[in-house]
Formats: sequence, structure tokens, C-alpha cells
Amino acid sequence: MSIHKTIVITGASQGIGAGLVKTFLNKGWNVVATSRRISQTTLFDRTGRLELIDGDVGHPETAERVALTALEQFGSIDVLVNNAGIFLTKPFLDYTIEDLRRLSATNVEGFLHFTKQAVRQMLRQKAGGSIITITSSLTDHPIAGVNASLAMITKGGLNAITKSLALEFAGDNIRVNAVSPGIVDTPMHATDSKDFLKSLSPMGTITAIQEIVNGVVYLAESSNITGEVLHVDNGAHLGKW
Repeated sequence: MSIHKTIVITGASQGIGAGLVKTFLNKGWNVVATSRRISQTTLFDRTGRLELIDGDVGHPETAERVALTALEQFGSIDVLVNNAGIFLTKPFLDYTIEDLRRLSATNVEGFLHFTKQAVRQMLRQKAGGSIITITSSLTDHPIAGVNASLAMITKGGLNAITKSLALEFAGDNIRVNAVSPGIVDTPMHATDSKDFLKSLSPMGTITAIQEIVNGVVYLAESSNITGEVLHVDNGAHLGKW
């Protein structure tokens, strides 16, 4: 793809998001990356093709600021990766309405704010575009003992809206897809038992960050794929093992 393409990445200061930033920079893309305190990161080589914007994705002003920066610095928004997300587990009866609001603010409202900004700009550009959202294989296959019911309300909703928007904007060549990971080797699992994490998929392995990144790259560059939820989860969505 053209080196003039511009990608917006949320939740970009660590884990999958940081891997996305590095990979797309290496591929010659312009990158606008955001997270709450991303300007403090030392993970990235600062180049003229990288803009770092601090902000909470749950606030619409963050999406507005990111979109404006992308247009002022690079002139377009060609791909958006909705990677920012929070995840918490509790027995269902222990969850509070505050937990749901916190999950929804980042996972759902953040998606809405950024996707609206990206789609509006893509429609103006009349050149199509790609929206990719990171969800979770737990939406398809809950795992006994991993009590993530409220988090999955939000992630399952993202899978559903991915398909709806794919159809709504198919005629505009704006493709909308998701990548659905299982257990990924990110800082979120730094203190968890590796043996336990390996037990959470039938292949008995933990996914490397780059494998999720590769899935995003594939969807960003595959011009005939839309409405797809791509499972990169070592088979965890398949069922009981």
C-alpha cells in the first residue's frame, strides 16, 4: 500500500497497540497513536511519520483531537484500529453498575467516538478505508472460571456492530472487521501463571503480540474482506477441550 497512508491506533502505549505502532511505521505508514499518557513513552523512535496524542478514548474530545492531528499532519485517515480496551473479571453477582460504566466508556464509547471520526473523514476522501477493532474470543466461547460476563457485553457488542457497519458502508468501500484474540503475551498477564494461561486454549500456547499485529495488517491490506471477525486465539473459540 502507499507510503502516504495514515493509520490511527488507540490504546497504543503498550502491548498490542505498541506492536501495531512499530509495525506500521516499519511498513512506511504515517501513524497517529493515542493513549492516556502516550507522550511519556520511550518505546518508539520519534520520526516525522509519528504523532502521539494523550487522551482518554472515552472522551469525544480525544477522538476529535486525534482526527484533527491526522488531517493537519498527514492529510488523511485511511485505517483506524480500535485497540484501546479494558478487561476485568469478577463473579457476575459481584459486578457493579460502575464496573459496567467503566467498561463501556472505554470499550464501547471509545469505539463510537473514534469510528465516527474515521468514517466521516473516509466518506469525505471518497477512497474507502478500513476499520479494525480488537475484541475477544471469550465472546464466542466463555471459559469456566474466567468470569468476564460484563466485559463480554462490551466486546460482544463490538463484534455485532462490526458486521452491521460493514454492511452499512460496503457501498462506500469502507471495510469494517475485527480481530478476536485469546490469551496474548501482554503486560496485562505479566503476573499470571504461564501454565494456567496455556491451559486456556486447545493448542496450549500463548499468542505473541506480533501474531495479533499480523492479523490487523492482513485485514488492513485485504481489499475484499469486510464484516469478518478473525480469531487469532490458538483455537479457543472452537469449544470445549
